Amino acid sequence: MAKAQAPRPLRKDASINRDRLLDAARELFAEKGLGVTLNDIAHHAGVGVGTAYRRFANKEEIIDTLFEERLQAVEAVAREALDEPDPWKALSDYLRRALQMQFGDRGLHQILDDPTLGDARINDVRVRIAPLIVELVRRAQQAGVVRDDFEPTDVTFMQSAMAPIMDSTRDVAPQTYERYLTFFLDGIRSDDRRFTPLPAPALSSENTHTAMTHRRRR
Repeated sequence: MAKAQAPRPLRKDASINRDRLLDAARELFAEKGLGVTLNDIAHHAGVGVGTAYRRFANKEEIIDTLFEERLQAVEAVAREALDEPDPWKALSDYLRRALQMQFGDRGLHQILDDPTLGDARINDVRVRIAPLIVELVRRAQQAGVVRDDFEPTDVTFMQSAMAPIMDSTRDVAPQTYERYLTFFLDGIRSDDRRFTPLPAPALSSENTHTAMTHRRRR
């Protein structure tokens, strides 16, 4: 049986165009989310639409290429957290760092929030991340610092719930989501520590109105 031939390497100009398209997609997905089109990506990259379709069959192929890498970065954050000897710091640091990544990348939030997005490569990374979060939660519970009725799946819903806050306040007071993350973290603690100082003030009535109006216009 004949061996399958390795794919031919791209010409230098084709490789440059591919990299430009990936860089443009990375920027647009982070800023606008996954709703942008391949035409948008080509325009942002400064290449023709035909060139874009020669390099990628569709937008989904770009999503799969970029977000396998982005999810691997989330996985790395979770693994680093498990190396932290303090179980509370491990869990809270993972949540803070993962949310910081989502705050800077709307596309990443959508990938994490919707398990139907992405191909098998992306799903494989999701599958690897899940038991790491389970371990972070269980360690904190065994140490007596997280309430017993908190479940690892609650982490998923907490991350999802933060997205509207991030989007509403991003242009008004970008640290606001950290305030609500702090409320959440204090709410799952089971020890007798004092409340954590809030990292951001509450929004004024005027800024709250601006943020909520901004959200409705999206």
